Amino acid sequence: MNKRYFLVLGTFLLALLLYIDRVCISVAKDPIAGDLGLNDKMMGWVLSAFALGYALMQTPSGMMADKYGPRKTLATIVSLWSFFTALTGAVWNFIALLAVRLLFGAGEAGAFPSMSRAIFSWIPLNERGLITGINFSGSRLGAAFALPAVAWLIDVFGWRVSFALLGVIGILWALVWFLLFRDEPEDHPSLSAEEKKYILENRQTVSEKVQKLSFKTIISSKNMWLAMGQYFASNFTFFFALTWLFPHLKNKYQLDSLEAGFYASAPLIFGALGNWFSGWLVDYIYRQGHWKYSRIIPAITGFILAAAGLVFSVYAESVFPAVCFLSMAIFGADMTLPPSWSTCVDIGRKHSGAVSGTMNMAGNVGSFITALAFPYLKDWTGSVTPFFFVGAALNIIAVIIWLGIKPKRFVEDY
Repeated sequence: MNKRYFLVLGTFLLALLLYIDRVCISVAKDPIAGDLGLNDKMMGWVLSAFALGYALMQTPSGMMADKYGPRKTLATIVSLWSFFTALTGAVWNFIALLAVRLLFGAGEAGAFPSMSRAIFSWIPLNERGLITGINFSGSRLGAAFALPAVAWLIDVFGWRVSFALLGVIGILWALVWFLLFRDEPEDHPSLSAEEKKYILENRQTVSEKVQKLSFKTIISSKNMWLAMGQYFASNFTFFFALTWLFPHLKNKYQLDSLEAGFYASAPLIFGALGNWFSGWLVDYIYRQGHWKYSRIIPAITGFILAAAGLVFSVYAESVFPAVCFLSMAIFGADMTLPPSWSTCVDIGRKHSGAVSGTMNMAGNVGSFITALAFPYLKDWTGSVTPFFFVGAALNIIAVIIWLGIKPKRFVEDY
């Protein structure tokens, strides 16, 4: 098997772990709230603290990946977030939990920007969409697996021990990554001459002299702002599935934890399918000679599906149709990921870590707002309906945004 596919396996498993660690707090909401005396609004701040830390460190961690390479960067940040995952099990009050989850989010921030930087060096341009889809499908499958599995783990061992076990797994991944991965295919000792030649001839080319990219240049780019705006909408929809979907289904339809876990995992599985389909579609359209439309068509299709799914779910009277429509919404929201991240690599090139990190920063501002908007809108209006209509409206705005994105124009130029 080609060595670059071992890279894909490693990043897929990392995305799997990333979201198992991330969604664990949602599954553990009731026992944590019970032990620490927290209400729904306080838990909303706990869930949003992760997104805030994650958002704030996106661009710095992306720049770190560009400067030091994804080998050292990923080994370092995975070790850090795994430490804070384990430390979550040792918190004693609301403030301690808030601080640990903020630091956990900051630790996780560099994962996908570092993956983007590795993809730039290792993955040919005509494979970029599918590989991105595979990586993000790992995150959705990880979250889907975590919902019932972590519910069982917490029932058996308690929430404190569960967080500690997950932290140990992350440390092991970081060690294996550092030992086996190399930043550039030219530096890998066991890469065949044939595969090395294929990668170098088919990956995106850049000039030998690469100018330093300042944060001012990044935020002056129209492409960058458009990418940030549409990703804000995508994350607003998706982060609901990671945070409030499980307790929402459990409370609204009077389910036990395992039932809620299985129902809440369905939209995440459809999210993985959306990543795979969109990744394939990106590469298929690109191979037909349409670079621009290979990014725009999958993204717009996804946002339309996401808006429709959110609106239809409001009118579902039982758990099964509600989950079906929410699965449609998450399938659509996740269709936007391969074109979004492929576009960041397109316009960022050797600075793709910083560019993708900046886009992801905006996306996780959306996540931060989602975690708070759901409980607060419910409290203010007495209904969850306004939340879903806000999400749908943001998705329609994102459709319009994509019409202005130009994937073939570099971030320094447009």
